[in-house]
Amino acid sequence: MATNIKTDFDAIVIGTGIAGIYMLHKLRNELGLKVRAFDKAGGVGGTWYWNQYPGARSDTESFFYRYSFDKETFDGWDWRNRYAHQPEMRAYLNAIVERHHLGGDIQLNTGIHSVVFDDARHIWTLTTDKGEVFTARYVVSAVGVLSKTNYPEIKGRETFRGELVHTSGWPADLKLEGKRVGIIGTGSTGVQFICAAAKTVKQLTVFQRSAQYCVPAGPDRVSDEYVADYKANYEQIWDKLRTTRIGCGFDEGAVSAMSVSAEERQRVFQEHWDIGNGFRFMFGTFSDIAVDPAANDAAADFIRAKIKEIVKDTETARKLTPTDLYAKRPVCINGYYETYNRDNVTLVSLKENPIKEMTPNGVITEDGVEHELDVLVCATGFECVEGSYGQMDIRGRRGESLQQHWKDEPSSYLGIATSGFPNLLMILGPNSVFSNLAAGIETQVEWVAEMIGAAESGSKSLIEATRSAEDEWTATCKEIANYTLFPQVKSWIFGANIPGKSNRVLFYFGGLGAYRQRLREIADADYDGFVMDSKPSSMVA
Repeated sequence: MATNIKTDFDAIVIGTGIAGIYMLHKLRNELGLKVRAFDKAGGVGGTWYWNQYPGARSDTESFFYRYSFDKETFDGWDWRNRYAHQPEMRAYLNAIVERHHLGGDIQLNTGIHSVVFDDARHIWTLTTDKGEVFTARYVVSAVGVLSKTNYPEIKGRETFRGELVHTSGWPADLKLEGKRVGIIGTGSTGVQFICAAAKTVKQLTVFQRSAQYCVPAGPDRVSDEYVADYKANYEQIWDKLRTTRIGCGFDEGAVSAMSVSAEERQRVFQEHWDIGNGFRFMFGTFSDIAVDPAANDAAADFIRAKIKEIVKDTETARKLTPTDLYAKRPVCINGYYETYNRDNVTLVSLKENPIKEMTPNGVITEDGVEHELDVLVCATGFECVEGSYGQMDIRGRRGESLQQHWKDEPSSYLGIATSGFPNLLMILGPNSVFSNLAAGIETQVEWVAEMIGAAESGSKSLIEATRSAEDEWTATCKEIANYTLFPQVKSWIFGANIPGKSNRVLFYFGGLGAYRQRLREIADADYDGFVMDSKPSSMVA
């Protein structure tokens, strides 16, 4: 039997966003392990640290875009915003860290350069971007699905004399008032920025890559009665949420769109348009918007009619009107289409009139027009899921890199583990559940902690997914995705926003409730699909 091998930590957590904070709490405060969390940022919060652009906020309702495990911190806050704004969300996460005394085990301003597994000793060695070296038995990656920024390749970019910024790296001192601003991208971030910036800038030019289905967000504030009901029924509300598909806290559609009359469909669509929220409109109206072409057409036609009704200029309305399926991640913001009625807002459709090059003064489009700009904002998103892992050199058994393992496509077992990389566990790895991210994160963190606890109590030193389990889960995710309409459009949730990459499955679309049930079944079957080994053992130095 191998001798005990000393390590610096029992576990290392990479990232201190929603996932990393909770993972640190579970491993240290509940399992009693020696843990350190690292983050390249200057503060905790992950997405909510980096995304400080004007208008940044959650588009999942704030009463469900938070932890359910910590009701006490919630009770101490005066939650009234229906959607948490970036400063509010970041302050909440800092309060969680303070309440659970996590700060002493978080090392900020420190990126992880490499993560290398030692086959002989069964431990991980991590090297930071500062050259520090640490060892641990477990590594939990909580780097998120959206952390590697995607900048568009534009000829002459380096010649631009104005400010070129990405929404995920917003300079604290950048002011837009009275400036000529351009923005590329109209996803969730883009529509938020557009509506906020249009009110203060001199001129806003929106460079639209693809027309967006956008619904209102609805009222900004919730009533005292809502808050009282939420607090009184806290456990029941969260228990119900965990059984739903999307996990956003509303009643999901239970009938098919085509099973009711056209008049009833219009009534239901209008009701949810008035209530607001993109996920509600896609999943709360009818049960089959995401799977049945006829139901999808009905929802899309309703939004298209709203665009025609709201936007005064017919040519602008035409450019804003999507012609493809309503099958991207749903977005919402109040007043998006109304913004294009403002005299200081101009729309450029890049599908019809692409950017040719950047100049010192702005950008030139194919029609020869130079759009003069002081600031060009890239709301062009991220390299989803695998890009987050590509920023580190991760090597498992026999020195195989994670990039090699994923050379054909990113894959995992349950979105949590990858064969050949023992004791490397992921929160929101490839093919995790497509749902409210906060609820999905909490699900995975609790399950990973439970599995590590089982290994610890059984004196097992190694947890590794089998290749067959990984392949079967990948096939399951593909089968379910192909049952939906989502793969039929190019979208970041399938990684198709990165030039040269085609659609590939990156999420489990079977729903949060079904995912949680599958996790429970696997745990009850002694973690079927995982191999737990007892040799060699190690101990913390």
